[in-house]
Amino acid sequence: MIPSGPCPGLPANAGAWSLNFTVVAPPGTPPGGYLSVWPTDGTQPIVSTLNFTSNSILANAAVVPAGTGGGINVFVNFSTDLIIDINGYYSGAGVVTALNTLTGDVTLSPGSNVTITPSGNTLTIAAAGGGGGGGTVTSVGTGGGLTGGPITITGTISVAPLGITSSMLAPGAVGLSKIDTSQVQARVTSTCPAGSTIQSIGPDGSVVCTAAAPQAGFTLSTLDSAGNVGNFSSLAIGTDGLGLISYRDSANSSLKVAHCSNTACTAATLSTLDSPGDTGYTTSVAIGADGLGLISYYDGTNKDLKVAHCSNVACTSAALSTLDSAGDVGYSTSVTIGSDGLGLISYFDYTNGDLKVAHCSNVNCSAATLSTLDSVGETGWWSSITIGADGLGLISYWAYSGNDLKVAHCSNVNCSAATLSTPDNGGVGQYSSITIGSDGLGLISYWDQGVNALKVAHCSNADCTSSAFSTLDSTTIVGKYTSITVGGDGLGLISYFDDTNDAVKVAHCSNVACTSATLSSLDGGSYLAFATSIAIGSDGFGLISYFGTDSDLKVAHCSNALCTPYVRRR
Repeated sequence: MIPSGPCPGLPANAGAWSLNFTVVAPPGTPPGGYLSVWPTDGTQPIVSTLNFTSNSILANAAVVPAGTGGGINVFVNFSTDLIIDINGYYSGAGVVTALNTLTGDVTLSPGSNVTITPSGNTLTIAAAGGGGGGGTVTSVGTGGGLTGGPITITGTISVAPLGITSSMLAPGAVGLSKIDTSQVQARVTSTCPAGSTIQSIGPDGSVVCTAAAPQAGFTLSTLDSAGNVGNFSSLAIGTDGLGLISYRDSANSSLKVAHCSNTACTAATLSTLDSPGDTGYTTSVAIGADGLGLISYYDGTNKDLKVAHCSNVACTSAALSTLDSAGDVGYSTSVTIGSDGLGLISYFDYTNGDLKVAHCSNVNCSAATLSTLDSVGETGWWSSITIGADGLGLISYWAYSGNDLKVAHCSNVNCSAATLSTPDNGGVGQYSSITIGSDGLGLISYWDQGVNALKVAHCSNADCTSSAFSTLDSTTIVGKYTSITVGGDGLGLISYFDDTNDAVKVAHCSNVACTSATLSSLDGGSYLAFATSIAIGSDGFGLISYFGTDSDLKVAHCSNALCTPYVRRR
């Protein structure tokens, strides 16, 4: 009982006490110490007034409603020294007119002109106005952890989002019995034996195991050999985790697609998408925001830029659209999906000798906004496009006029304009391919035709206005038809053609900047290994399409991060 304590002159009818609590916890006090306070005739709250640890002195102020006879209850869960200072008191006859400065527990009582209606986690307070008694509540504010105030007539006070913090909960207050397992996953407490993997996790944290499928090893597969097929191939991994390859059927002058039947792509379903006339040149494929393939290509008959939007995941059929038909346009196409979820296509305008971009107007890309990015001399051959860490397009390409490697960094999502730069010059830049490295910067593979070498440029900034370049392979005549991606180890992986040995080769970067690389030959005698294309499969290993020996569409599946053939982990 505070009024009968050591401090004289305190009224027995005080409504509440302004107190300061100081805990002096001795060394060896267990973790999780807390103190709670409440009126003598009330119920102990589930939140603490003060939390403390071993060998500490901590204090906190609180306003505690007075119980019967002005008394309060104080509980400390561990033995400690406690100091209680009385700062003052509140008269029991007074009326609270504002709550703006209060935090923590607040006790509200209805009066003759105030109604209080609790419902779940909300509290509705209504001021009826008028009436007798000691005054009128004119405003109700909200303190920490609450929202809805100030209320001057009627309104609702609710617990604010993230208003309840861990410090407000008593240790052990929330356990498994209080978790709604339909909304919150319980802790996973079991494992699967060797040779199996987790198939699913139950609401209670239990797991269902299934036998692990054997991992595919290194394979070389011929997917299409019906005549002269497989040139200008491009590869992407579909939403089903399987490869989707676009390519040209030169025997029938058509655009075709191969949908891999398994992760290693040892077999595939073949479909012809566009066959009238002479079409299917310089294809490029990406997976759209709708989960379906989007293929850009050059129609040689009409000399137009065209797009095929797959009708299903396997792309057994597609809707065809012509995006640009102004002159001879659409060669050296490359497609990616922008940060707005729409296709972005770079290509060469042969009539004007320019680099152009088409920004799709819809997911199907049945129409597009066209922009010229670079018109200085003859430029825009062998373009490759990706989306940078800033969400804007980044394009590598070859300028015929200067025989240089150039880069265009889009100024907006539509890529209606761009910042142009020349990372490397003087007989370099054909067959370029660009990706974004694990450091968020552009990484470009290309052919140095001056010394017949494979080179890489690592951008120094998002615009790629400066870069450092390295020679990866110069042993023979190498470096044409490059394609680059980033492996599961965060390092670049490049496929390219070795003219001297008629081989498909792979360079695995030794670091993020790719200043050096491990080189491997995958398939020899492939004197027609044009337009290699590489992607990382759902198993985390490289998958490469190329125009192989005997004019066939072929695929190489890597069995390790380095894509070194016939290596087995011990």
